[in-house]
Amino acid sequence: MTRNMNTPVARWRARMGLSQRAAAEALGMALSSYQDQERGINRQTGQPIRTPLTLLLACAAIERGIAPVE
Repeated sequence: MTRNMNTPVARWRARMGLSQRAAAEALGMALSSYQDQERGINRQTGQPIRTPLTLLLACAAIERGIAPVE
């Protein structure tokens, strides 16, 4: 798989020192969905995808040690 370290989630994962699997688990998403976000391309269509704001906010919260709302 080609790595695209220019996407926000790829840079986040690198800062956090996580594997793709650990990042996906921390974010509560399927590994394949996480990989799409990290590449910035939908694996099924080959089309570029935009990272949802909710995912970016989740990454920021995890990086800052903010626990999920219960």
